[in-house]
Amino acid sequence: MRRLSVLFVLLCATSVLLPGQQASEGSAGATIRALEHEWVEGQSRNDNVALDMIFDNALVYVEYGRLVSKGEYLSRIKKAGPQLNPIAMEAITVRAFGNTAVVVGTYREKELKSRPREVRRWRFIDTWVYKKNGWVLVAAAAAPLSK
Repeated sequence: MRRLSVLFVLLCATSVLLPGQQASEGSAGATIRALEHEWVEGQSRNDNVALDMIFDNALVYVEYGRLVSKGEYLSRIKKAGPQLNPIAMEAITVRAFGNTAVVVGTYREKELKSRPREVRRWRFIDTWVYKKNGWVLVAAAAAPLSK
């Protein structure tokens, strides 16, 4: 697990340091953008079947500094119940490197438990890999942006 985390960090650092080597976004970028939106929609609808297809079995998700497995993430979504559009995607950049793509972006999330409903902004980085059945999410992390 630790080795995968180190690989994720190196992949992210490489994507920032070598922008001249990135491929154009093309069809891979369009597909991954659609998958990012499907992830948000699946989470909002509490659709673990859709999320299960998007996430690789070896998914590593960093949530509030804690490593979360695919099973743990899906379990949390299942317990949370459906939500009404609490997440709004903002700017997204997709950088493709052969069968790997890195997505960097921001989103807004409404805190449903707070009154009045607080809107928080997050920056995220997701790593996708093209496998025999298509693109799957292998690593993701998000951090809140300061107000």
